[in-house]
Amino acid sequence: MMVISKTPYRLSLFGGGTDYPAWFHTNPSKIISAAMQQYCYITVRDVPPFFDYNTIITYSEIEKVNSLNDIRHPSARECLRYMGVQRGVSVVYEGDLPARTGIGSSSSFTVGLLNALHAYKNTNITKFDLASEAIYVEQQILKENVGVQDQIMASYGGIRLIDVGPNDRWRAAKMYLSNNYMKEFESHIMLGFSGVSRYAEEQSRVQVNNIKEGKSEMELRAMVALADDAIDSIGREDDMYVLGNLLNLGWSIKRKLADGISKDWIDDIYQQSLECGSLGGKLMGAGGGGFFMFLVPPKQQEEFKKKMSSIKVWVPFKFDTHGSQIIHESN
Repeated sequence: MMVISKTPYRLSLFGGGTDYPAWFHTNPSKIISAAMQQYCYITVRDVPPFFDYNTIITYSEIEKVNSLNDIRHPSARECLRYMGVQRGVSVVYEGDLPARTGIGSSSSFTVGLLNALHAYKNTNITKFDLASEAIYVEQQILKENVGVQDQIMASYGGIRLIDVGPNDRWRAAKMYLSNNYMKEFESHIMLGFSGVSRYAEEQSRVQVNNIKEGKSEMELRAMVALADDAIDSIGREDDMYVLGNLLNLGWSIKRKLADGISKDWIDDIYQQSLECGSLGGKLMGAGGGGFFMFLVPPKQQEEFKKKMSSIKVWVPFKFDTHGSQIIHESN
């Protein structure tokens, strides 16, 4: 038996930081997020009974073990245990983009592996349940300081309005954009890699602690209000300059959520982007490094790339509309 899942990474647009349970359990919030046509691929297949190991986990390392307890990769170990797959499988991860770069790669891995394991065990699962299981594994079993938008976007795909709270309630609704407006929005988005990877868990822990201690309440309330403005703006199909201004405001708020989200070199890159023609943008994920997202008119993008020499790699952007999929299944 062999199964391959294909799961998108996410691009958070507005309301990021308000999807931590420490906040939305008592402060209902809205997040606008999107999935991109850059993916992680998870292969799950049988391991023949000829070797001195019965489970293989392949990512940046190769682990060959006889007990789930010996697996070092946290999500792989706990997803296999959660799904009751004790032995006899190989799990292989491959990704279009590097991990630890602000694109929700860890949650895409968890969603993709759970989806593949359900197919491997011949069980069907809805997108809601897939996202819910990934949230449970990461938050309750692994005890990670993660929000909920990454798992939801990896499961659903598209451009979504995510309502969260109070308590554990969440709902992902499709945002209805005309084809022309979606194409215009898509054509303005540029993804640039800073060349710096970081562990989001460390940065997320600081943000969650700040929420619990009430240190970031003013900023998070501003984030909620900004998401509401963005919902109205997108609904009216406002000009990209308006969305750029909203993104710019969002970044100015986000960088105040916790020390370390931004650094001098990050501020320098962002300021340079505005001087070179960006309408607005943000550093993706929990901060500290990774991918930048800029909103730049298409006719100016080649010149923008030449001027932004601090960006190491540019990644073509398109919206994903399907979410996590099983793209191969064979006996």
